[in-house]
Amino acid sequence: MYQLEVLIRNFTYLLLGAVVTLKITAISVLMGLAIGTFVGMGRLSKRKIISIPSSIYVEFLRGTPLLVQIFLIYFGLPSLGLNLEAFPAAVIALGINSGAYVAEIVRAGIQSVPKGQYEAARSLGMSHTMAMRYVILPQAFRNILPALGNEFIALLKDSSLVSVIGITELMKSGQIVISRTFASFSIYGGVALIYFAMTFTLARIVRYTEKRLAIR
Repeated sequence: MYQLEVLIRNFTYLLLGAVVTLKITAISVLMGLAIGTFVGMGRLSKRKIISIPSSIYVEFLRGTPLLVQIFLIYFGLPSLGLNLEAFPAAVIALGINSGAYVAEIVRAGIQSVPKGQYEAARSLGMSHTMAMRYVILPQAFRNILPALGNEFIALLKDSSLVSVIGITELMKSGQIVISRTFASFSIYGGVALIYFAMTFTLARIVRYTEKRLAIR
């Protein structure tokens, strides 16, 4: 009973932490989507000055732990004269990391669109940029929506790592409550349930959007 009472008393506090988690995730998702779109297109560029840096970016970010990247940005950049508060450092780290994975998803999505679509757009007088913007990318994003949804769900869960730099998001909120009450099982259980509720809701939204796009 004590464990349950502690969870009920502190549930609102955990929800406030969940709000911070959602803010961090939302901003990071937008950043990752923007970066990933351009880097994914860059990897397909015939110009090595674009494709090589894009490939290096993807391989490095995917080949190093997210926790190390968070430490590099929050603790490493100050040694170079660039000091960031914990929140922007967390958002940048998550956004840059997500961008690398989104880039590969976007690249695969673009390659999944038949080449004839691009050739048809060009034959109608569209420039390369217009063909990508109005013909290729809309079809590619429809194809990759499930993969993007999975990436964003993974990003929401990975956001728990930013607790190590002192941001009071959901995971950190749970740790603070446990340090006062020692009710580890109930609090971590509550944290897990809140994460599940957020990821389940996000998965339903992605699934609904996927069905809506499939109708058109």
